[in-house]
Amino acid sequence: MTTTNIIRVLLAEDQSMVREALAALLGLEPDIEVVAQVARGDEVVDAARAAGVNVALLDIEMPGLTGLDAAGLLGRELPGVKVVILTTFGRPGYLRRAMEAGASAFLVKDAPAAQLADAVRRVLRGERVIDPTLAAAALAEGASPLTERERAVLRASADGSTNAEVARALCLSPGTVRNYLSTVIQKTGARNRAEAVRIAREKGWL
Repeated sequence: MTTTNIIRVLLAEDQSMVREALAALLGLEPDIEVVAQVARGDEVVDAARAAGVNVALLDIEMPGLTGLDAAGLLGRELPGVKVVILTTFGRPGYLRRAMEAGASAFLVKDAPAAQLADAVRRVLRGERVIDPTLAAAALAEGASPLTERERAVLRASADGSTNAEVARALCLSPGTVRNYLSTVIQKTGARNRAEAVRIAREKGWL
């Protein structure tokens, strides 16, 4: 195997043990080399550019930037890099958002190592790799009813922040935040903000 045929991979995962385990497993493949590792979503683009990667494996939940947001940035900044989303939760809403962000594959972390390596090779050939059961669930679930702004407000309030605190963080008025949250609660069918957060997370909308 010549170096020109080696697939250069970036791993973005905030849990070091998981990241190192994935790197070790992929390192056993003769045609794959993990050339960059980051623990934050906002480090993905710079690391991918510096290492000249072909494929980026991104966890969804990371500090700094989510894997879904990082995928969107990669698509704009480095369109030649293929994106594989790795997640603990195979939520239909996450799958939809991953595809909208330009990801080529969506895999859950408990998938066999051989399946992950195969996905890396296939996305580089221009294929999409999605679990058929999850794809069917995503179609049945439908698109998220939340707008980007509603999602941002709900995410900012998920830690128990008051309307005033969310308003300051997002440069909005407290009244506007209250209106957004009221709409989110109605759209999710929740009884309160906390339940809206739970429902949105379970469906992969947040």
